[in-house]
Amino acid sequence: MCSVVEFDIDGIPHYFPIVFGTFHDNKAINISKLRENTGLITFDPGFKNTGITKSSISFINGEKGELLYRGYPIEQIAEKCSFLETSYLILNGELPDDVHFRCFSKKIRTRSVLDNEIINFINKIPNSYHPMGILASFTHILHAFSNVHEKYEDLYLDLFAKLPMLAALTYRKKYNLPSLSLDRVVDVDKNIYYTSNILNMFFSNSNYEDYYNNHIIMESLDKLFILHADHEQNCSTTTVRLLGSAHVGLLASISAGISALWGTLHGGANQAVIEMLVGIMNDGGNIEKWINQAKNKNNSFRLMGFGHRIYKNFDPRARIAKKVADHLINKLGIFDPILELAKNLEEKALKDPYFIEKKLYPNIDFYSGIIYQFIGIPKDMFTVMFALGRLPGWIAHWMEMNSNSDPIGRPRQIYVGCKRRNI
Repeated sequence: MCSVVEFDIDGIPHYFPIVFGTFHDNKAINISKLRENTGLITFDPGFKNTGITKSSISFINGEKGELLYRGYPIEQIAEKCSFLETSYLILNGELPDDVHFRCFSKKIRTRSVLDNEIINFINKIPNSYHPMGILASFTHILHAFSNVHEKYEDLYLDLFAKLPMLAALTYRKKYNLPSLSLDRVVDVDKNIYYTSNILNMFFSNSNYEDYYNNHIIMESLDKLFILHADHEQNCSTTTVRLLGSAHVGLLASISAGISALWGTLHGGANQAVIEMLVGIMNDGGNIEKWINQAKNKNNSFRLMGFGHRIYKNFDPRARIAKKVADHLINKLGIFDPILELAKNLEEKALKDPYFIEKKLYPNIDFYSGIIYQFIGIPKDMFTVMFALGRLPGWIAHWMEMNSNSDPIGRPRQIYVGCKRRNI
């Protein structure tokens, strides 16, 4: 197999090595010496064709609709593992045995208490501020209450334990729920206690507390967290790595990742899906009308939750999320017109030649918002839940970047401004 490629530039041959990944079709041209040797750079808006690092955390085959966590197919992980076990895998490279899992779980439990000053700070934030803004801000502020001499492992365990508390505090304050003692953990199931405790912190003392203690709901949310745990070099993960490459600390890097995830074209898309469905319903529920608008290149409307920048096949996470949604609805006997509208929209879009030709399949965002809504999570908290699921991936990438000693991220540009001129 050829290990170099040749470019003829102005009649002069230049040779660049090929970098091979684990799989034969996962390879890249190493152009790190391109400008030095030729005076040229590549022009790649959005970095669609640019690999910024070598990573062993997750792998996507977009053509086949395949996602692996540390080599394990997402279908097997979702079926056989809890989110806490998945987090251990992503952070440590291997699935835990019973001893390591108990140790990992205990370390997180013992770090779950938040300083009262943080709680007081959050209570002073205006209720109008978006929960993602609060989560990003206070993730950064956590550093002021941490031991600056702690090891990386201690820092990420601390963050892993405390981020759900920050999310719960944000939710309860924004929706004027009574204060809650956040120094207790509910032992419902040793594998999914992390997720069940999040539900407890969100909904304890509510009129539906028994509903949220339902094991089906806990498992549904746990699986959704698993599906969000990592996804290669997406916008927020690349943000975390980019800041980390400048030797920005873990908490500040994660805070930036949360802000990146907030965008409607990234993690905020699940909220946009629900808002779109509500808008279609309020307009009379004419699905064909909105599908036709989405197909009209002169119309700015787009169907949120369809298509993916990487997947040119069905998003494997979406297949699992759809099963989770169906199971949750069937077991709980839920009827919701939004769900019926979503099912009809999916069915018609998947049969439409335009969507088939463009390979616009439903993605994870199409179903995750529906599941969150059924569980009772408000729309403006959807992306907060996404952040809780993505946290192990962000941490793992930040640590991998540090261990690889990656150089500081510094893209180039093509300047198109004025030529040199005088005043």
